[in-house]
Amino acid sequence: MALPLMPKATAVWLVENTSLSFEQIAAFCGMHSLEVQAIADGEVAVGMVGLDPVANGQLTKAEIERCEKNEALRLKLLVVDLPQVAARSKGPRYTPITKRGDKPDAIAWLLKHHPELSDAQTCRLIGTTKPTIAAVRDRTHWNAANIKPRNPVMLGLCSQRELEEALALAIRRGGTPLPPQDPDEDGYGSERDDESYSEQEDAH
Repeated sequence: MALPLMPKATAVWLVENTSLSFEQIAAFCGMHSLEVQAIADGEVAVGMVGLDPVANGQLTKAEIERCEKNEALRLKLLVVDLPQVAARSKGPRYTPITKRGDKPDAIAWLLKHHPELSDAQTCRLIGTTKPTIAAVRDRTHWNAANIKPRNPVMLGLCSQRELEEALALAIRRGGTPLPPQDPDEDGYGSERDDESYSEQEDAH
């Protein structure tokens, strides 16, 4: 049986704020009824701040009232079926050390295939910086000779959904997407693409 968070603190709150029996509280919190009675007598958990199971979404007020009316009933823990949405922090995206060396390749790929993306979007998408983007664009990056344009999704630096959302935003802001390009056997684009990429870079 699933137990509430911080069972003893929850028991303290239920003892202090409800008329539930010691047996009902004990069953809900996974404790012995004598331990709950000791809490009520001030012999256990002295000074412990009670944890409100209603406020943290583990019980409803109606469920407590239902059980208060009948000591034979047992409280039912409220289980939320839907997973909680994890809010991504606004700070820089964390990239594992093993993948950080792939960022210049990803930048080169985005510059080549999606120049409509702003530098700020590229920074957020793969967790890089504007000076690094400029260095790759101007071919002044310290490792420029070894940079090969590679899809950041394939490198695991962002998801396909994140890339598509960034492209959609760029288009709404007035960016013009490039037509689809036929990749060569290495997946980096044809020699003609490389030449056009060089011309684009020279234009910058």
